[in-house]
Order: sequence, then structure tokens, then C-alpha cells
Amino acid sequence: MLNEKRKTIARNSLLLRSFPEEHVDALLTMSVFKSHERGETLFLHGETARSIHIVIEGWVKLFRIAPNGGETVVSVFTRGESFGEAVAFRNNKYPVSAEAVTAAEVIQIPTGALRELMRRDLAVSESILASTFTHLHSLVSQLEQLKAQTGAQRVAEFLLHFCDAESGGSTVTLPYDKVLIAGRLGMKPESLSRAFAKLKPVGVQVFRNHAEIQDIDRLREYSETDPANAWSRS
Repeated sequence: MLNEKRKTIARNSLLLRSFPEEHVDALLTMSVFKSHERGETLFLHGETARSIHIVIEGWVKLFRIAPNGGETVVSVFTRGESFGEAVAFRNNKYPVSAEAVTAAEVIQIPTGALRELMRRDLAVSESILASTFTHLHSLVSQLEQLKAQTGAQRVAEFLLHFCDAESGGSTVTLPYDKVLIAGRLGMKPESLSRAFAKLKPVGVQVFRNHAEIQDIDRLREYSETDPANAWSRS
């Protein structure tokens, strides 16, 4: 059931925030709310896409399974983030699978209803284009990280994203397990452990499910260091 808290999160999502209010209410009335346990599948690679998903609580990963059985994490989404826009509008098959990596709450918006709104209101089309562009920009940023940063720098940026302050010290609760963090950052679990170790000299101590950061500015400086210098330190 969509209570006011869930509706507010959906309204503030990148996908819906610029929609006219009457369109948002209409879409949410037609949408389906689902709760998922950790490890539960939302959809599988190859299924026909008929909905756009907005995460209300928790974390959801998109991934593919390689022929050798290895898993590649494409992206991870949390509160207020949406996925599946581009593929759903064409009723294409999902190129990835989706799974809840924590207990998660998700709203499914039927694409038929969205397509009808797009025909009636140009602002709806512009909002969807903006959302799709943001996803593309995020993927480009991930590729840039893989090419231009060391593993330790990628981990540093990951931790900085979850800091609750701009400077000073901070304790970051890891949002999901370390195997998934490694996959999200394009690393193997053993490489993630080595990256955590390389952050100790810049004031980062990692424990079971959290990291203690002594100096956010120092960690940020490390994450922005010229890659050639960072590699020489590794």
C-alpha cells in the first residue's frame, strides 16, 4: 500500500520530481507496491519489460551472469532512484536481472500509463529523457573510474559518498555486503580487501560492516590524486 511517506519518496525521485502533480497522483494510483526480502528476484534477464521501478527503501542490484557462471554487477539503486526506463518503453526484454540485496520496497509503474501521459504532455517526455540521461551519465562515470582510478581510489570515492559530513571524521555503515561492493566497483573480493588495506595510511579503518574515517578531506584528496601518483603508492 502506498502511504504518504512512500508517495513522497516517489514524488521526489528523479523520474517523477518534474512531473505535474496531477500526473504523479494518477501514476501512483495505477502503480503496484511490492516488498522484497533480501535475495529475492524482481525480474530476470530475458523477461519482457512492462514496468519502471522506483526504489522506496533498501537496495536493488542489476546484474548479468556470464557464460562461465560469474556475476557482473551493472548498477546498484537505492531510495528515490529508478531503473528500467529505456527498455520498458519499447517492451523490450530486460538485458539484466534485478535482485534485492537488502530487504527492499519498490514501486512498479506500468509503462502503458506513462506512454499515454507522454502523448498528452511534453513535460512528461522531457522528465523521462532527463532520467535516462542521468543513468547514462552514471554509467560513463563508472567506466571513467575503472579506467582512470586505482582500486583503492574507487573504494575511497565509494566511502566518501556515504559520509554524513563534508569534513572532519565520519563513521560509514557499509550499505551492503563486501562481495557486492567489490562487484559494484569492478573488483574481486580479494582486491577489495587489499584496497581497504591501502586506505589505512590515509586514516581509514574498516571493520565488519562499517568504516571509520579519520579525516574526510584527506581521503577526498587521496581519491582525487593523479592516477600515476596513486599507482606508485600502491
